[in-house]
Amino acid sequence: MYKWIIVGGGIQGITMASFLRKQQKASIDEVAIVDPHAEPLENWKRCTNLISMPYLRSPVVHHLDVHPLSLQAFVKNNATDESAAFYGRFKRPALSMFNEHCDHLVDDLQLKKGWVQGRVRTAERIENKWHVELQDGKELIGENLVLAIGISEQPTWPDWAKLLKKEAHASVHHIFEANLPKLEEMARPFTIIGGGITSVHLALKLTAMFPGEVTLLKRHPFRLHDFDSDPAWLGPKNQLSFGKIACYQTRREQIKQVRHKGSLPRDLYIKLRRSVRQDELLIMDGQVQQALVKNGRLQLEDEQGRLIHQTGTVLLATGFRPALPGKQWLTPIVEKHELPCAECGYPIVSKSLQWGPGLYVTGALAELEMGPIARNISGARQAAERIVSSL
Repeated sequence: MYKWIIVGGGIQGITMASFLRKQQKASIDEVAIVDPHAEPLENWKRCTNLISMPYLRSPVVHHLDVHPLSLQAFVKNNATDESAAFYGRFKRPALSMFNEHCDHLVDDLQLKKGWVQGRVRTAERIENKWHVELQDGKELIGENLVLAIGISEQPTWPDWAKLLKKEAHASVHHIFEANLPKLEEMARPFTIIGGGITSVHLALKLTAMFPGEVTLLKRHPFRLHDFDSDPAWLGPKNQLSFGKIACYQTRREQIKQVRHKGSLPRDLYIKLRRSVRQDELLIMDGQVQQALVKNGRLQLEDEQGRLIHQTGTVLLATGFRPALPGKQWLTPIVEKHELPCAECGYPIVSKSLQWGPGLYVTGALAELEMGPIARNISGARQAAERIVSSL
């Protein structure tokens, strides 16, 4: 019997566990963290390593611990050179340092002791307790249930790419697919589809590995923004007005409008242009509508069938589908317990992110209440604070 069952052991779930432990709302024996991976933050580390992201996009005060200056203090206590640990005027942390801080937090709070590897099959509220059944048949019972699941298992595949993969068994991959082959084993040259931060990090990584054999194919001009939404969304300036919008469809539209989708910070753009000037990387504009295999090469064509580019491997950096995560097992819970949802299928929750009796959400599932920051590290911190302060 647990006090808290957290579904999801990524950024959102570990932040929630951290706040519960540090605010003395639960001992480690009262917390279960359910996740399909073997280790906390395993998928976060895998994805960021795949694209060799050197620094986070978010500033130093955005991390998984409770105190805002925790990461900065960690760097000082470990006698690390701050000039290498942080980058730029927003003091964006090096990924390696951020991960070290995360690992330290996990160890310090003994979060692995509460780790339960598995996937949820069903969850049901019975006699004021949440009964969570995993796919392996194991059952967990807890007073409270926190859904900290994201959309990282929903990579976006354009129709032409799905068709090419299925019918021609071509070398087409989404960079964040679960069983991505090693880059060194893929057919060259590479073409990356996408124009945002992921595609650029990936382009710079591949260019370093295979100079002159990488093309970045984008459909829109580069969108330069320091962050993926205006910093005003971090505080009351924008959050208060957002919370006053009664129509959840309007809230969804506003989230879409203000999120800087497919954008990248200026310093990354400068690195990209440098690679282009040195003839290490080719950047092209075009929107692929169909593709085929011809003479062992992938032919990428527009809607009129005109050749845009030919390549050896296509790597999709096309983001994730915004559909409701965990829909397969969440839908029966929604129906049985009559949980309120907006037209887009996402939860309608209270200010404290409560969706039902003893049921809370963080991350993507909380965005109709928290706005565009919900999926980010800053959103994870604010969500955990909202839930913990309401107890």
